[in-house]
Amino acid sequence: MDGFILAIDQGTTSSRAILFDKNRKVAGLGQKEFTQHYPASGWVEHDPEEIWETVVATVKQALENAGCAAKNVAAIGITNQRETIVIWDKATGKPIHNAIVWQDRRSAALCAKLKKQGLEPKFTRKTGLLLDPYFSGTKISWMLDKVKGARKRAEKGELLAGTIDSFLIWRLTGGKVHATDATNASRTLVYNIKKNEWDAELLRILDIPSVLLPQVKDCADDYGVTDKNLFGAAIPILGVAGDQQAATIGQACFEPGMMKSTYGTGCFALLNTGDDLVRSKNRLLSTIAYRLDGRTTYALEGSIFIAGAAVQWLRDGLKTVSRADETGPLARQADPEQSVYLVPAFVGLGAPHWDAEARGAIYGLTRNTGPAEFAHAALESVAYQTRDLLDAMHKDWKSGHADTVLRVDGGMVASDWTMQRLADLLDAPVDRPTILETTALGAAWLAGSKAGVWPGMVEFSQSWALDRRFEPEMDAARRRTKLKGWRDAVRRTLTGEQDSVKRDH
Repeated sequence: MDGFILAIDQGTTSSRAILFDKNRKVAGLGQKEFTQHYPASGWVEHDPEEIWETVVATVKQALENAGCAAKNVAAIGITNQRETIVIWDKATGKPIHNAIVWQDRRSAALCAKLKKQGLEPKFTRKTGLLLDPYFSGTKISWMLDKVKGARKRAEKGELLAGTIDSFLIWRLTGGKVHATDATNASRTLVYNIKKNEWDAELLRILDIPSVLLPQVKDCADDYGVTDKNLFGAAIPILGVAGDQQAATIGQACFEPGMMKSTYGTGCFALLNTGDDLVRSKNRLLSTIAYRLDGRTTYALEGSIFIAGAAVQWLRDGLKTVSRADETGPLARQADPEQSVYLVPAFVGLGAPHWDAEARGAIYGLTRNTGPAEFAHAALESVAYQTRDLLDAMHKDWKSGHADTVLRVDGGMVASDWTMQRLADLLDAPVDRPTILETTALGAAWLAGSKAGVWPGMVEFSQSWALDRRFEPEMDAARRRTKLKGWRDAVRRTLTGEQDSVKRDH
């Protein structure tokens, strides 16, 4: 029974543990949701203690489901919601405040102040990121300023800070290891991704004592062992990566030009740029895809805030469908003579626009517009937004459009209609893998390869299996017309114009 690898997948709404056998098949699974806290408008928090409890419970559940003892697990890999931050007491391990979640906007005023001071180019040059509340650094500053006595305690070395992976590593190892990996560090606004170190100048600007921060390691590295009292035996922790980077690894996007896109509530697309740290001129993020054996591989990343959430809106808001999987068949019934565009800026527009004030809009409505046209527009909006990201990526990194094959995962990829329309509007192949648990698989591969029980990069890449490739079928003239209509709709949304969008035929 030896050779099991355990992946801890700590997400935004639930914690999961997946046990893989030596053939990389799922042997056991545990999952528990936890509470979302909204203490004020635009604020989102999690209780770190509840996260910890769900992680321990799901690991035990996965082991039990597989009939596997902890002593038979070769290693643990951790993947986590990125940018969510915790500060805790070094002596007791107790958090001083709820975790501030990546979606939280409470540090918007600080970001605006830093932008006004002309500091955004400095942050972008060093970290690859924009000054936005999305990232971790300004959240740490807020907590140190607002929690009574926190800043003094931090300066004395009594507190520790980190993303969720760091908090879990500290707890799992019984307080012996304070560490993170390069991908999570790269999302903090204070990590220099070129030098691969915490940046002293940025720490000074945000007034964050460096003593708070974890040691930064490779994605496949020694993160200590779990306290044997937790699961019945000590298990080595040998892999860590933020969720989107873990999905990139799980999709075996190891070659420059390979791209993955995860379609969940939102959408996150990463394009592997290899050793080339590309400085985006189109408001994409430059980030670390992974760091292995001391060598950093970079990526361009684009974030779409609303993907599957548009389908949830159809189901829960408009009530035009009762289940998410009804949207594809409904979209097929749409009137081809109508050109309805949904710009789903329900919480602003992400990359490449980064307009937090934009709000959703629908263009092209006629008297005959109904549920089928709304479903069609909602699903197409995901494809259009992905095309915007792809275009921005190719402007930043001259790889050539034909070189891109998009590997997809997440709940929306089960819809054949959506994936075909994605290929049509991208004018590029879209590959859906047989294994959709790519985030957990990526974390497991990091740990399993480090432990020596799973294959290296080349063999792992060769084991990636295709379920279906969607090739572009739409003719070029129709694609151009549809994209022109979409861009017009986005322009009107960004500028507040409410004129009707021209028909796409």
